[in-house]
Amino acid sequence: MQFWLRFAFSDKTMIKTSIAFIFLKFSFVSNVFSQIDSALLPRISPRHYESEYTLDRPACPKEWMALKPGLHAGFGSEDKLYLRTEVPKIQNEGDIWAATGWKGERLNAQIVVWSRDSLEQVRFKINDLKNERGKLLRKETIQLNEVCYVFANYPYGAEDANCSQTPYRNGFLMPDRFQPFEQFDVPANTVRPVWASCNIPADADAGTYRGAMEVMAKSGDVVLNVEIKVQNRLLPKPENWHYRLDLWQNPWIVADYNHVKPWGDEHKELLKKHLKLYADAGGTYITTYGVYSPWGDNEYAIERDMIKWIKSKDGSWRFDYHIFDQYVELAMSIGIYKAITIYTPLPWGERFRYMDESTGNYVFEQWPPTSNAFKVNWSAFLTDLEAHLDKKGWFNKTYIGINENDMQQTLAAIKMIKAHSSRWKITYAGNWHRELDTLLDDYSILYGNEASVDEVKARASRGQTTTYYVSCNPAKPNNFLFSPPIEARWMGWYSAAHGYSGFLRWAYDSWPEDPMRDARYGSWPAGDSYLVYPGGNSCIRFEKLREGIVDYEKIWILKALALKSSDKAIENGVTALKAYLETLNAEKAFDEEKVMKVVERGRKMVDELSEKF
Repeated sequence: MQFWLRFAFSDKTMIKTSIAFIFLKFSFVSNVFSQIDSALLPRISPRHYESEYTLDRPACPKEWMALKPGLHAGFGSEDKLYLRTEVPKIQNEGDIWAATGWKGERLNAQIVVWSRDSLEQVRFKINDLKNERGKLLRKETIQLNEVCYVFANYPYGAEDANCSQTPYRNGFLMPDRFQPFEQFDVPANTVRPVWASCNIPADADAGTYRGAMEVMAKSGDVVLNVEIKVQNRLLPKPENWHYRLDLWQNPWIVADYNHVKPWGDEHKELLKKHLKLYADAGGTYITTYGVYSPWGDNEYAIERDMIKWIKSKDGSWRFDYHIFDQYVELAMSIGIYKAITIYTPLPWGERFRYMDESTGNYVFEQWPPTSNAFKVNWSAFLTDLEAHLDKKGWFNKTYIGINENDMQQTLAAIKMIKAHSSRWKITYAGNWHRELDTLLDDYSILYGNEASVDEVKARASRGQTTTYYVSCNPAKPNNFLFSPPIEARWMGWYSAAHGYSGFLRWAYDSWPEDPMRDARYGSWPAGDSYLVYPGGNSCIRFEKLREGIVDYEKIWILKALALKSSDKAIENGVTALKAYLETLNAEKAFDEEKVMKVVERGRKMVDELSEKF
């Protein structure tokens, strides 16, 4: 460089200019070390943040053109989804919401608002409902939520969803997420569903309550009539329900999403609100983790260990239960207290993590369940865990959890656990295997690979509980974002029909990157990994699942009451209900309209039987 500068220039000004150019050139080149390939850059949106995507277009524009201008509003079916840019097939606009329920029950309806032209400042006015004796259901018993649209990777009602990559290149917007509102706008040629819930007070008087709510916009108003019949039966509080609901939780995702310190005060307050939905649906199992990342790092946010394994300098084991205790106590404080599951002696890949006290480093090792290392290390853990659970008074409600592992691994782990102590209870989720039947205290069986009704009944006679689950399969029935909502309610009825104790689902809250707007993650069907949204927000899928659980609970209560009654009409009613439930075991097609009729007929039988007591 010095040689070139000396002989290429004679003018001092030129030399100064060239040196400045060279300096700038080398300054630019030095930034190569912090550059990002343009192909990898995140896309920058030129628009403001939107709480939901609005990228879909009408498949049938002529239907919008044929629609009368102005505000349209009416009660749709809460068992269906209404797509954002398709004219809803609602025959009688402004029709009545007529529903029947017990004291303490929640009744749901779906109001649909749509227009061919833009609607501004749509808002609702709710009025008190009054029965024939002048008693009121206060307007505060009815809550409204705007239903927001979320991205899915399958179309509505898809029958080809599975655990593999979706065959569809395009995305699909599905209504699901609830959002509180005061008012909203409706763009031209679009639909906005609103979810209405009436929480009947436990001390309400029996009777039929009537009233109305108004939908108002700048372009006009619509009056919607409401008629709620309250029967003289009381639904217990969710914490006292018999249904065993097991929705797997990942409490770290709440801290990560909200950017707060895990297990700090902010995190715990967020968790209380987050878990309230689960508790309010009768949540039974507290999901805990005795090992780090039990499912092989296959989620967007992995589950971390609640019980820290520490190998002391002398080679002995110590276990830190600080996080485990905090989470269990927090869940119990809001009404989730019946069962604790600790996952798992069989993490996927047989990988275990511990802290090496001599170095301060985390160490990963593989301990196959047939190895001596597994036997020695898990014996030490189980001995310490047993003492800790006894001290806390939690042992009798705790299960060691195993999930979808192969038979050789599963049997080896069970053998080791039972050899340690016959006191341990074990729960397993997977296909039905007769060789596991008597070994498992709690068995959750994948729908479609199940035990017979008689085998489930035999387990119950031995004091064992049996539930079922759906996952990224089968395609139907399921709780995917694109699943017809009626399928979620049908699941409670199927539990009653097959003699199951309840239902399991992974997962309650394994959120992907943008869960409020986009439910897609990896190859899984959208919605497979979560049933509730950040901020403690519910959704159509979760509320429909809860409806089915309430149906199950009412059936359980009516059967129990009938055993104490000598009334022939009650006996005949229960006999007819049992016979009808048996027919549900034959359901295979899951046609939306057919399943709606099946549940509706069963619900009417429950309503009629409730009037006889």
